[in-house]
Amino acid sequence: MDERVREHAEVLVDWSARVEAGDNVVCSVGPDAHELAVAVAEKLGERGANLLATYGSGEVTRAYLRAHDGDFDADPAHERALVENADVYLSLGGGRNTSATADVSGDQRRAYNNARNGIRETRLGTRWVSTVHPTRSLAQQANMAYEEYQDFAYDAILRDWESLAEEMAQLKELLDEGSEVRLVSRGTNLTMRIEGRTAVNSAASVAYDSHNLPSGEVFTAPSATEGEVTFDVPMTLRGESVRNVRLEFADGEVVDYDADQGEDVIGEILATDDGARRLGELGIGMNRGIDRYTDNILFDEKMGDTVHLALGRAYDACLPDGESGNESAVHVDLITDVSEDSRLEIDGDVIQRNGSFAFEDDDT
Repeated sequence: MDERVREHAEVLVDWSARVEAGDNVVCSVGPDAHELAVAVAEKLGERGANLLATYGSGEVTRAYLRAHDGDFDADPAHERALVENADVYLSLGGGRNTSATADVSGDQRRAYNNARNGIRETRLGTRWVSTVHPTRSLAQQANMAYEEYQDFAYDAILRDWESLAEEMAQLKELLDEGSEVRLVSRGTNLTMRIEGRTAVNSAASVAYDSHNLPSGEVFTAPSATEGEVTFDVPMTLRGESVRNVRLEFADGEVVDYDADQGEDVIGEILATDDGARRLGELGIGMNRGIDRYTDNILFDEKMGDTVHLALGRAYDACLPDGESGNESAVHVDLITDVSEDSRLEIDGDVIQRNGSFAFEDDDT
């Protein structure tokens, strides 16, 4: 076994999920994430946690959804009980086909997702963390040799997370103190309110209200979105390629949209529910260990020189106690490159220009 697999497992269990003795841990394992699952199981055994491993396969999901009549039971009791009794939920991605569910209809997806709102909310109440094991299918999607992709993935995952957390704390402070964000770049002139919201220093640990490994972003929950935005980073959504998505917002919601490719997918997402037409997240990438786009949102949205916005659900960690943010059955991220001809403002002050932060200039 590559020693980096064991290091990945150690970061996941110790730094990210903060697993303790006696914790009930559900671990969803992708078909090609076997090696990582073995390393994680060993760490959990050493910790004295209780492990239940499940199988997470896109092919299995496709077979089930295509065969079902679409009348899904709401929050099946056996599935809900599993997450209700979990302290930690680990998702180890690693499928054999990144487009396994591409031919599942949008109506079927919506029905399935909406029927599991309660289960999803319960899972989000655990110390949940999502990560991926570098696989050949992911390497192929990234147009990279397998060994090259392994190096890329571990450069992003095996970071000095404490140091990165300190760096990102500077951006969190600016967002926490701000009232309005404005993003200006090619095809983008967008304003969002952030007053009263709390930004998350997403340093790949539940201790920071961060649930992805790798991570390396600062995000908050915007409101009152106005203007237009172009997402020029190519990506795959629901098994289909999406290119150059353009959204227009008025009174906080999408009023018009188009895309050079994958416009039907965007329409399908927006039709999920009322909340899918509003933003749930403004995220700013700061992980410089990610140096290229790979058509994988887990990596691409954390890349330095990017900003991403999510349609749909807002995270409670960004909201004041007792306040409900945007609610939706979806949370779909879209990414824009801000490395050139761009600026990010907070209350009129430019805090990032062409990918460089003002505090980075101050540190030099």
